[in-house]
Amino acid sequence: MEPFAHIAVAVDPRGIATVTLNSPQTRNAMSNDLMRELRRAASELADDTSVRAIVLTGAGEIFSAGGDLKGMQRQATNTREGRIADATEFATTLKELDELPKPLIGRINGSAFGGGIGLISICDIAIGLASATFRLSEVTLGLIPATISPYVVAKIGVPNSRRTFLTARKLDGQAAVKMGLLDEAVDSVEALDAVIEREAKDLLACAPGAVANAKLLIRYVSTHGIDENLPYTANVLADAWESAELREGIDAFMNKRKPNWQG
Repeated sequence: MEPFAHIAVAVDPRGIATVTLNSPQTRNAMSNDLMRELRRAASELADDTSVRAIVLTGAGEIFSAGGDLKGMQRQATNTREGRIADATEFATTLKELDELPKPLIGRINGSAFGGGIGLISICDIAIGLASATFRLSEVTLGLIPATISPYVVAKIGVPNSRRTFLTARKLDGQAAVKMGLLDEAVDSVEALDAVIEREAKDLLACAPGAVANAKLLIRYVSTHGIDENLPYTANVLADAWESAELREGIDAFMNKRKPNWQG
């Protein structure tokens, strides 16, 4: 993997990759360059069969301040076509991260604003700090959280989106848990790391192919009706019964041993 300028990537011997937003001097603002690097890293990690799960976090005390100030200033003089192109690129990055075939765990190390909330929303599991602040602040600038909205609304629901989108209400970690943005909020970085390790160990005990297919299953059934879901779910279940992972899982269970999951 080629080196990055705005993010850092590390993979431990178990296959747990950590992707760090590594621009603390800008509070990990989501510049075009950072997002392009994030997209490239996600693609390379998705293709790496040794990687079982990906942890997304930030350097410093802020997870992400959201929009990049210099980028916002540039957009003020950009053409309409240029603005649409930039928004489409950003939205495409979020879509590809959302559709990663491997679990994405958010180690939300601090506060998040605007687009940073979008990044949290595409995580399969998100753990944060109770003391952090979370805010969709776009309307205070005369903007709207447009490109992140499909993921945020899916994460926290329409009623919560109405209140947070329209009022730019500030949330602490416990409020973020209550509305579904975070799965858990803890009181210290040490506790955060302990919970992330727990989540990683849980995932390592699961069949990687089944995990990837479960992510596909969730995406499909949540966007289709019962008439389409009925044949789809029957077919993917039949596929699972015919898989090598299923044979390994049953053999391990019957012989009281740990399954030997392959990437």
